[in-house]
Amino acid sequence: MDLRSRKPSEKKMLKLKQKEDSTAPSKLHQRRWRMAFRAICFTKVLASLSRKVLENKSLLRSVSYHAIDVPNENQGNNNGSKAFPDDVKKKLSEMVKDKILHSLEDFGGVKQIATLLESHPETGISGKEADLAERRNGFGENRYKKPPLKGFLSFVLEAFKDTTIIILLVCAVLSLVFGIKEDGWKEGWYDRGSIIIAVILVVSVSTGSNFKQSRQFEALSDESNEIQVEVVRDGRRHRISIFDIVVGDVVPLKIGNQIPADGLFLEGQSLKVDESSMTGESDHVEVNEKNPFLLSGTKVTDGFGFMLVTSVGMSTAWGQLMSTIRHEVNETTPLQSRLNVLTSYIGRIGLTVAILVLAVMLIRYFTGSTRDEKGNKEFQGSKTKFDDVMKSVIRIIAAAVTILVVAIPEGLPLAVTLTLAFSMKRMMKDHAMVRKLSACETMGSATKICTDKTGTLTVNQMKVTEFWLGKEKVYVASSEGGASPEDVVPSEEVKGNFRNLLQEAIGLNTTGSVYKPAAPAAPEISGNPTEKAILSWAVNDWEMDVNEPKHSCQKIQIESFNSEKKRSGLSVKRYNEEGEGVHMHWMGAAEIIFAMCSHYYLKDGKEEAMDDEKRNQISKIIEGMAGKSLRCIAMAHKKVEETEKIQSNLEETGLILLGIFGLKDPCRPGVSEAVKSCTSAGVKIKMVTGDNLHTARAIAIECGILEPDFDDEAIVEGVKFRNYSPQERDDKIETIRVMARSSPFDKLLMVQTLKKKGQVVAVTGDGTNDAPALKEADIGLSMGIQGTEIAKESSDIIIMDDNFTTVVTVLKWGRCVFNNIQKFLQFQLTVNVAALVINFVAAVSSGKVPLSAVQLLWVNLIMDSLGALALATEPPTNDLMKKTPVGRSKPLITRVMWRNLISQTLYQVAVLLILQFRGKEIFKTNERVNNTMIFNTFVLCQVFNEFNSRNLEKKNIFRGIWRNKLFLAIIAITIVLQLIMVELLKNFANTERLNWGQWGFCVGIAALSWPIAFIFKLVPVRRASNPGSRREDSFHH
Repeated sequence: MDLRSRKPSEKKMLKLKQKEDSTAPSKLHQRRWRMAFRAICFTKVLASLSRKVLENKSLLRSVSYHAIDVPNENQGNNNGSKAFPDDVKKKLSEMVKDKILHSLEDFGGVKQIATLLESHPETGISGKEADLAERRNGFGENRYKKPPLKGFLSFVLEAFKDTTIIILLVCAVLSLVFGIKEDGWKEGWYDRGSIIIAVILVVSVSTGSNFKQSRQFEALSDESNEIQVEVVRDGRRHRISIFDIVVGDVVPLKIGNQIPADGLFLEGQSLKVDESSMTGESDHVEVNEKNPFLLSGTKVTDGFGFMLVTSVGMSTAWGQLMSTIRHEVNETTPLQSRLNVLTSYIGRIGLTVAILVLAVMLIRYFTGSTRDEKGNKEFQGSKTKFDDVMKSVIRIIAAAVTILVVAIPEGLPLAVTLTLAFSMKRMMKDHAMVRKLSACETMGSATKICTDKTGTLTVNQMKVTEFWLGKEKVYVASSEGGASPEDVVPSEEVKGNFRNLLQEAIGLNTTGSVYKPAAPAAPEISGNPTEKAILSWAVNDWEMDVNEPKHSCQKIQIESFNSEKKRSGLSVKRYNEEGEGVHMHWMGAAEIIFAMCSHYYLKDGKEEAMDDEKRNQISKIIEGMAGKSLRCIAMAHKKVEETEKIQSNLEETGLILLGIFGLKDPCRPGVSEAVKSCTSAGVKIKMVTGDNLHTARAIAIECGILEPDFDDEAIVEGVKFRNYSPQERDDKIETIRVMARSSPFDKLLMVQTLKKKGQVVAVTGDGTNDAPALKEADIGLSMGIQGTEIAKESSDIIIMDDNFTTVVTVLKWGRCVFNNIQKFLQFQLTVNVAALVINFVAAVSSGKVPLSAVQLLWVNLIMDSLGALALATEPPTNDLMKKTPVGRSKPLITRVMWRNLISQTLYQVAVLLILQFRGKEIFKTNERVNNTMIFNTFVLCQVFNEFNSRNLEKKNIFRGIWRNKLFLAIIAITIVLQLIMVELLKNFANTERLNWGQWGFCVGIAALSWPIAFIFKLVPVRRASNPGSRREDSFHH
């Protein structure tokens, strides 16, 4: 269809022509270009309007034009996309990125661009799936291209860069060459190529684990980037993924939001944006009609407003920047740093032992002290062939290098990676998203948790249960008990007098909104929980039209709410009111608004001054509501003449108290049990809230943070706490359990004081102003639902359901990470020490090692990769919450671990040395079978010791074993592979098949490690003192 104008604007064209003639040539071309561009845009708008008119099949005819139905060759094809020209897309993108104001003027302003994009500043786009698809086709999706991730081959190459692996491979290749030369391809390959296969197997398993974890971390990173944003579509607000934003969307903005795409300012008040992520400038930029450009990736730091999305994804500067950055997990956690030091120390010991073994074996070989299987000397001077000498030397070097490979606990970094990845994945299922790896382990050391009240300890589903007009209660929720009918003034008496004033106060002094769909659907209310509760009361209980004042009043001045002022206000002028009056409305914390008032309203609409007696009566009403765990919100009003001098700030004195709301926000189910769990774990909970003293006290008692007979010093107001001297704060901080009427600065001060006392502090926060405290804390926990993007970026872990019970779950997982690492460390050090001792003693005494290179590599595979996988993925148990916090300085290897490690190592070394020197006589076997029994017994000892390592202190090592299917699977796999190594891969593993009796002996000797562990756990171990706990040193049985 086309639209044709019957009367072109000839006069307008004539005037433009005259102007062009009198303009300089350069400006002449510029003006012509602008005019042509406007004509294109105008034609696009007309075409859009005509389509809408024709789709409705109701044509409006006028003298100025007719709509003529012209057949379209694509008519009937519903798959076509909107005609969004590429040059419009490009110019919109460049205009916002480069902040070109004259380009905006060329388009005709922001509202004209909204029309061009078939959007509306108030109702947004239609939101229909076909419309969204066409916008994505025309302008692209709100995603950026990611640089390619590291492939599997990159991880393989990194693994082969290890010096010991390279030396081992060189030895293996030389041994293979000499073996093939001497014994031919078949025998030479089986005997010498096995080392190469073993090395490749070890590298493959560790590489595969690292590759899988990197992909898992990448997936978790993607989830953390998927921010939920609010958009206006078809007049109603929707929460959608940031990736679903399209060009033309209208996005409400408030403090703490991340700008989801490039766009233009539509309307708002005091909107300021932090553009440091894009420009590097730390100053906050004010966004208004004069500077309407909003850049993707920047943060709102003040005010509120609405934006029109003009560019998304790769059309934004943020998208182009992010597409060049590869997000890799290169963070080294404190625990990993400590383990790296330990690994280096153990590695040096292993290197020393390997060098000694190499020196001893070479000396014994070249002095003729070693003999072959037939009893002949291996080295006979010049009689020995060069190839035989080289073969023996390479075998000796390979054995020494293999000892070094086993000695270096390469499994420790893998164990940390595995347990962190495992815990992160499981914590995600438990509604906690880890942003920083170090937070997983640090949370396990937490000694204090400073938590918010609203939404964390409570359900964050507020409801107005009481409303007072001055000294009279005019509303009680039907579900609330305790008020008889004669106590409540019938609300119909006050509705007529106060409906319009309350409607104005509630409808204008809010960032929430109400959308009324077609009946019988209920109104859709959006905003923060407090706003939603009051709006819901106004709409549903008092049947107000809170949207009406937006059309009948003009906002003159606005002061946005923040957590320091705890109030918001605005001044408005009514269009239909005679005179020069300006109305001021305030809303906020009841005692703060009440202090600003000198009068209050009576039910008949008259004002009455407040004397001391009446002020005390209203104060007791507020205290009474707070004592019932109600959040008290007050509203005040004042009318001033416009002729009076209006100050830069709204007037804050001489107000008239309009009403007091009591909002109920019940405690979350399970919070009191979670608080008890933390207390038994030696972690103290401190509640930090903006509510008044009485509400805070009532909630704290209900949650179990305070006992009913608590000490008066256990609860303090923020202003009092900040006015303490540093010494007073240090003295009182341990006693304080609740801080009421606190500001973000008070929370920061509490965190700093606790850290100064040596505590490990976790803090919850949801607001932009909480960012300093979240950064200062050892573990910052932001809220996923109510938390702003600034708060989330400042935190280490995001609590996705805003629930305190999830905070306790994170604490349990943090302890589990540390505990799992200790389990694996004990297990690996036992293998390390036993392998080093047996090989060193055998090398010095006989010149040969009982465990071959392939066998040692197999042990290395069991202990590094499979052992890490088995022990690092143990789920947390409730026993972890019965221990005291580990604090900042607890050693990695505790006295309990030393007890377990020494007992198992001594037993294994003793058994293996007996087999080494007396095995052939005891079992009447040859050396090859004896060495196979040593190898088999050693491996089976590690398998049984894995069970012992599951619990460092408890005697019952089988408790909860069926919950860890992975552990049982790895044990089964290890046993099956060991059977194959011994019974089938004789040439590969340098083993001999064992009979039933020999197998029984190996299993029996290995199984004795269970009763030995049980007996040694009866030995008391004195605990080291814990700086994070007041518990005295004690003996653990």
